[in-house]
Amino acid sequence: MIRIIFPLLFSVATLLSAPAAAQAPALADDAPDSYTVVRGDTLWGISGRFLRQPWRWPEVWRLNREQIRNPHLIYPGQLIVLDRNGPYLSIGRRVGDPDYEKRFPQVYSEAPELAIPSIPHQIIEPFLTRPLVVDEARLAGAGTIVATETSRVFMGPGDTVFAKDVAAGTDVWEVVRPAKPLVDPVTGEVLGYEAAYLGTARVVAHGLPATLQVTTAVEEIGSGDRLVASERPEVFSYVPHAPETEIGGRLIGIYRGVVETGRHNVVTLNIGAREGVERGHVLALHRTRGSVTYSGEAGKETYDLPEQRYGLAFVFRVFDRVAYALVMDSDGPVKIGDAVRRP
Repeated sequence: MIRIIFPLLFSVATLLSAPAAAQAPALADDAPDSYTVVRGDTLWGISGRFLRQPWRWPEVWRLNREQIRNPHLIYPGQLIVLDRNGPYLSIGRRVGDPDYEKRFPQVYSEAPELAIPSIPHQIIEPFLTRPLVVDEARLAGAGTIVATETSRVFMGPGDTVFAKDVAAGTDVWEVVRPAKPLVDPVTGEVLGYEAAYLGTARVVAHGLPATLQVTTAVEEIGSGDRLVASERPEVFSYVPHAPETEIGGRLIGIYRGVVETGRHNVVTLNIGAREGVERGHVLALHRTRGSVTYSGEAGKETYDLPEQRYGLAFVFRVFDRVAYALVMDSDGPVKIGDAVRRP
């Protein structure tokens, strides 16, 4: 697929807040003059080689909005060159390509699956295609397994199940079990239902009920489990960037049900698309310190202790009222109830 990856000479004035635009991004103490991209790199990792604040990468690349949201810029073997006067980053001579000449624009033909992802793909890959969150609207359009072919209660790969409300035109379905409601800790509102992913099933014959064969299963599948349309996987290479407006929310869940976690683990946020959250957003993690009551001459006084910023999270999947993020940096444990803010 043809991908235009140079030039990147577009203004991002409308993308930056006044404080960010007023001061140039700070270079890392050991920022190299150039770096050759290798397989296994991530956009975040490459950013961190040059900048103290990796999420400000779009500023030194001078990207426009569309390139930030879906850049497909960087491939193994390309040379990233640093101009310290800006600072600015650009793509230099391609390694092993003696006939390369810098032209404007420069066009390459690359397979999209070779593009460097934003963050470690092996960690987030299951979260890119599985339903994760199903709201009332999606549950209303979901199928339901009503029976199994044999007398066994639970099914596995190769077994046949029968389901109602299986829409014609969709042959591959994700099998999920709405496990628990996601509740906003402030308002008490149910934001959606976190779905336990069970596996996939393919339609053998449409009808009432439809006949499906279980193709994969990570847990046993049985009557009452729900079917939602399978989503196509995609290359995730959004450039890390701060939100344009102030965004605030809290951690309401940690993958695998633990109460605290750390770097390179997935967390659930109580904010989503309706609050302006989008994939690629970088949010600062703030530790909630609670309040304290002081007894003095004036009597008892209660003070809310200031939050402490301690890490960063990268949003990689967004639903209407919920988002999933990967903890990229953390100074101490990440806990449910901690706040997220625009960095």
